[in-house]
Amino acid sequence: VPDGANEKYPVVYLLDGDGHFSSVVGMIQQLSTINGNMMCPKMIVIGITNTDRMRDLTTSHISSAPYMDSIMTKTTGGGELFTAFIENELFPHIDSVYPTAPYRILIGHSLGGLMVINTLVNHTNLFNSYVAIDPSMWWDNEKLLKQTQRVLAEKKFEGKSLYLGIANTMEEGMDIEKIENDTAEDTQHIRSILALQSAFEKNKQNGLNYRGKYYPHDTHGSAPLITEYDALRVFFDFYPIKLTNKDFTDSTGAIVEKYQKHFAEISQKMGYPIKPDEGEINYMGYDFLGKKMYKTAERFFKLNIENYDGSYNVYDSYGDYFIAIGDKS
Repeated sequence: VPDGANEKYPVVYLLDGDGHFSSVVGMIQQLSTINGNMMCPKMIVIGITNTDRMRDLTTSHISSAPYMDSIMTKTTGGGELFTAFIENELFPHIDSVYPTAPYRILIGHSLGGLMVINTLVNHTNLFNSYVAIDPSMWWDNEKLLKQTQRVLAEKKFEGKSLYLGIANTMEEGMDIEKIENDTAEDTQHIRSILALQSAFEKNKQNGLNYRGKYYPHDTHGSAPLITEYDALRVFFDFYPIKLTNKDFTDSTGAIVEKYQKHFAEISQKMGYPIKPDEGEINYMGYDFLGKKMYKTAERFFKLNIENYDGSYNVYDSYGDYFIAIGDKS
């Protein structure tokens, strides 16, 4: 963070953080840079691990389940306590230590995806956006699925976004049409997610910004990476500025106004003030300086001074502009 910038960043809370942290951080790092065309904001990523995953990431207690023994199910059902920990302990701690903006994303896979849906339905305002990756909606005889189907028809979710990724967990020879009429235990996982998808699609009246996708070539294990990428692109489809070739030959400085208008619109959508990246604006200033389009270059350098007046770099760059036009005084 540049000195004096006072920048604040959205926060991604990542369940099963030990398994997904590196990929999500790398993805955001790439998409939020100039080379990534500023497809999303820079963000803080908090990877949450568990001392007892079956306790923390399940929404109700069960004594038995397919492929699980009594030892695995013994402590299940602690999801509400885990959510209370996130809200009452983790949020305040992260907000006290890091420069956080009032925009949060929750990402979860499998049982983590179950917790994402539970949080959306029962603790809607904890996060702005939610990513559920192949969630275990079969849990406890689809108890949460049934609740979600009811709530989606009754509750409002204005201002909230959800992206649902569905993996191909079907046996060879099965397809979506066949699976929906199947009753085998082995297909309950994907059938329950397809039922969830249907509930989201049927309840457009509730205001939820919903998008979902079935990934026919991805398994339960490979689905997280592509789902997370697509979710970020959907959530922040408004974020990148769209420049034309004409903009790069602008000698009037109008392109700077385009940046100002764009970031005013982004700020309105995100709910807090967002400034154009210092490095990007500096790069644009030097680009126009090299083309001898001095008026546009000056406006870019002055825009950086307005936004980052505590950074020595913005004054150094503005000085290069004066050298270029021969104004030594």
